[in-house]
Amino acid sequence: MLGNISLGRYYPADSVLHRLDPRTKLLGVIVFMILIFMSQTIQAMGLLALLTIILIMMSNVPVKQVLMGLKPILFILIFAFVLNVFSGNSDVVWFRIGPLRVTDQGVYTAIRMAVRLALLILNTTLLLTLTTTPVMVSDAMEKLLKPLSKFGFPAHEMAMMMSIALRFVPTLLEETEKIMKAQSSRGADYDTGGLISKARGLVSVLIPLFVSAFKRAEDLATAMEARCYRGGEGRTRMKSLKFTRTDSAFMIFLLISIAAVIILQYVI
Repeated sequence: MLGNISLGRYYPADSVLHRLDPRTKLLGVIVFMILIFMSQTIQAMGLLALLTIILIMMSNVPVKQVLMGLKPILFILIFAFVLNVFSGNSDVVWFRIGPLRVTDQGVYTAIRMAVRLALLILNTTLLLTLTTTPVMVSDAMEKLLKPLSKFGFPAHEMAMMMSIALRFVPTLLEETEKIMKAQSSRGADYDTGGLISKARGLVSVLIPLFVSAFKRAEDLATAMEARCYRGGEGRTRMKSLKFTRTDSAFMIFLLISIAAVIILQYVI
């Protein structure tokens, strides 16, 4: 069900990743994103998959909880896989389906794209949402973007918007599930019929969901004004961000990962 999706849900635990400074984890996400899109060979992709498994073991988060982060993009993964399977240009044809053909290059490209998307979501979910609270993510983003404030960039406002968005992802998912159950009890059917019929059925979910989301946004704005929120000027934080030896060790781990992926990609 929608309530099992881990996107935006913080999992409390005592682990190395949980104790890292959120700025370190944000930089780690950026580094892994670059490495994932840079990797083209099987060896480099295999190393990134191994590093992801190591991070999962370091996080003390149940594997099932981590894999739930793939649930929202499962359709995209399948669609990207099928699209790339039939788009390969190679003389080695495995089999044909009408005018479409499946080649060895197409299968290799499809697997690579699916693995790349999965690793991207797993690393982002693991380093940010599961091991870092939305407040800490907001503070880290504001700290990293603060130098841009000298050029008029709204660092605090951008960080606050990202924090609120992450915070309300699980809330909106729970609201969607409640609305679907309520509509099902009134006779709505979301499981049978064709694609167009199912799309029409979702209208009965989207309209009350949008109404509820706008009402929550209005209530949040009223609550922030009642508490005299005036932006980041003069604000203090309950927990100050500090780099520790663990962060330094993780940075070294990232540098070694970068060097290893470059060697596997361009040297070997």
